[in-house]
Amino acid sequence: MTGGDEDRKVAELRIAVSRLRRELATYPADFPDRGIAEDELAALAAMVTHGTPEVPRLRRSLLLIAGAIGSVSALARGLADVRGAVDRFGQTPRD
Repeated sequence: MTGGDEDRKVAELRIAVSRLRRELATYPADFPDRGIAEDELAALAAMVTHGTPEVPRLRRSLLLIAGAIGSVSALARGLADVRGAVDRFGQTPRD
């Protein structure tokens, strides 16, 4: 994989995370795990500003975000975009 491909994937993830963070910030209703979603989105945003993030950490954050906002249908599209961006980084090797 070339640096250009990595840069493109990081940019796509950055955009998807930023969009979902904005959507979550403007979502009017409170829900029990909102803080978890906000924290993990902030962690993802930090990861993509420091180069290519580690796939296991990306997947962990995605799982926590999905668990926290998975039932909020208004955020489903943004969550799907973040998932798609994370998936572009590929699978983690299995032992």
